[in-house]
Amino acid sequence: MSLFRTKDIAAIVRQTEGGKTNLKRDLGAWDLTMLGLGAIIGTGIFVLTGTGTLTAGPALVLSFVLAGIACALAALCYAEFAAMVPASGSVYTYTYATLGEFLAWIIGWDLVLEYMFAVSAVSVGWSGYFQSLLAGFEIYLPEVLTAAPGAKDGVITFFNLPAFLIVFLVTFLLVRGITESKRVNNIMVAIKVLVVLLFIAVGVGYVKPDNWQPFAPFGWEGITTAAALVFFAYVGFDAVAAAAEETRNPQKDLPKGILWSLGICTVLYVVVTLIMTGIVPFMDFKKDMSHPVSLALKYAGQDWFAGMVDLGAILGMTTVLLVMLYGQTRIFFAMSRDGLLPKSFSTVHEKYKTPYGSTWACGLIAGLVGGLIPLDNLAQLVNIGTLFAFSLVSVGVLVLRKTRPDLPRPFKVPFVPVVPLLSVAFCLYLMLQLYAFTWMAFLIWLAIGVVVYFTYSRKHSKLNQQQQS
Repeated sequence: MSLFRTKDIAAIVRQTEGGKTNLKRDLGAWDLTMLGLGAIIGTGIFVLTGTGTLTAGPALVLSFVLAGIACALAALCYAEFAAMVPASGSVYTYTYATLGEFLAWIIGWDLVLEYMFAVSAVSVGWSGYFQSLLAGFEIYLPEVLTAAPGAKDGVITFFNLPAFLIVFLVTFLLVRGITESKRVNNIMVAIKVLVVLLFIAVGVGYVKPDNWQPFAPFGWEGITTAAALVFFAYVGFDAVAAAAEETRNPQKDLPKGILWSLGICTVLYVVVTLIMTGIVPFMDFKKDMSHPVSLALKYAGQDWFAGMVDLGAILGMTTVLLVMLYGQTRIFFAMSRDGLLPKSFSTVHEKYKTPYGSTWACGLIAGLVGGLIPLDNLAQLVNIGTLFAFSLVSVGVLVLRKTRPDLPRPFKVPFVPVVPLLSVAFCLYLMLQLYAFTWMAFLIWLAIGVVVYFTYSRKHSKLNQQQQS
């Protein structure tokens, strides 16, 4: 039964209210919304829309709606927990308080797939856009430093240097402090949202409704398969919950930040997808799957603006890197503070008030993975990890409503148990649309996590030490 020992929620809250390890509280609802937009708007809208269109056709807009519904249901469950347990660690901390230590460890290990590997994947996409921008100025890097080994057919490559360097710079910024990171993120988010809005304003005049026919050429199967793929476009809103201990009024501001950012992004995704597929016949996205938004503008004869979109994509991916790496470091911080990871991961810098140990460790690992490993299937692996996390959060709401109905809940999920059950159903349905290889890799990753737990984490758990004393 020690596997299912839970942390007292009141003790978790007290742990965040005093002591020398307090993180700096400097975020409000607006900052959290911008943090969410920073995490969400990036690879999904600038890259995956092209791939998704080839799978679903113009009906990709329904794929985004389907994925958005799954996220919205999970977001409501996140919001209840985030307001009730305003501590670092996101779903890991929530699971520890409801379902027990072992499942908390599993979900924390699972979140490495969502955050750290997502950083690696996005860094590779960032590198591609950055090299394309440099090529416009006739600046070229040595071929061996442009991609991971084996990433380019017929070309010898050793290391993706731009991918590593951007993660290194983002890591340095996060170590400097949440205030500095917040300012940079807010500026870049404002610019990339402006670029998206300009695309909508410019592109809407070139839409040809005939391009929307046939609307769903691959039927419902194509729509759901694309939904499982473009779900990656929503990954990151849950990183807002990881900012609990750095939020001035977490009970009120965390639910606002989570739900506002998700709602804004869903609307933008739907509108951009409609315009893109209205400008370009969907099968023509094969010509440039990596730059679908730019391709739409070239079809519209707006080559001058295509370059601006490339710049917006670079800024968009930079903010994704910033927020996703931020979320991962705070989860490592919480797990280390509980004794499940080495103490160095929860060491807070005296001057900057940031967990610099976990930040540098996560940043260097993510940078090296992005520099050394081709990550063609990583989006699906990140998706299955995220959907699994969302499912556990939804189950956690049901468990806690039954076992601790007395706890104060500043924000409540409406229509319980319907909403949490629908959240689980949607997440499991999307998980089943993913490839068998993805499931195999996911299960292997979880098996490695189980080994780590029983060889290190279980013995070093502070909750275990308290019970033994």
